Amino acid sequence: MREPLRVAVAQPPTVAYDVVANVATHAETVRRAAARLVVFPELSVTGYELDAPTIGADDPRLAPIVDACAETGALALVGAPLRGADGRAHIGLVAVTGTGARVAYHKMWLGGEESGRFAPGDRPGVLEVGGWRLGLAVCKDTGVARHAADTAARGIDVYVAATLEHAEEATVQDERSRRIASEHRVWVAVASFAGSTGGGFDRAAGRSAIWRPDGTAVARAGPEVGAIVRGTLR
Repeated sequence: MREPLRVAVAQPPTVAYDVVANVATHAETVRRAAARLVVFPELSVTGYELDAPTIGADDPRLAPIVDACAETGALALVGAPLRGADGRAHIGLVAVTGTGARVAYHKMWLGGEESGRFAPGDRPGVLEVGGWRLGLAVCKDTGVARHAADTAARGIDVYVAATLEHAEEATVQDERSRRIASEHRVWVAVASFAGSTGGGFDRAAGRSAIWRPDGTAVARAGPEVGAIVRGTLR
């Protein structure tokens, strides 16, 4: 029988382009979160700067997050501009544990100017932690019904999303999360940027949240930078 899963969704402060500074903040956040799964927003290690250099999962600058995960037993999902094996760039999620980091997912549905720099992923992403199957998403993915359906079809328990929305569109991610949870009967965990994130987002929404399979929120942050909210999935 699987154990309950302690999840934290975080909205850390971000320094544009500064991977070293942002990784240090991520590592501190993992320690503060005291959770088995810690989720960060889209492009969290660079800020939403579409021209930021890509990184690989083997980038030594990620080591402080690996160390923090080793100390706490956490799995951290970190947003980054990723260098693909074929040389193309992707917006993606890196799964970091105490033993290292690996690419977990490439964003499938690109928005706005993203397609000018990045290539879309070609398949849903699923990983497992503690007997829980996690389906992965980044921002616009959450607004595409096909993405949620295709990901849920892989037998997930939790739909995990790294997002970014303008403050005036804060209700968008709530509506999407509620719909995905209730339609597919899965938990939903959303980590959303707050404050200034680069790329013209001077006032991001925040409001990271965790949703039950019935579409009700079990935990929610406000718009403040640095917030962490937690929930236990059973």
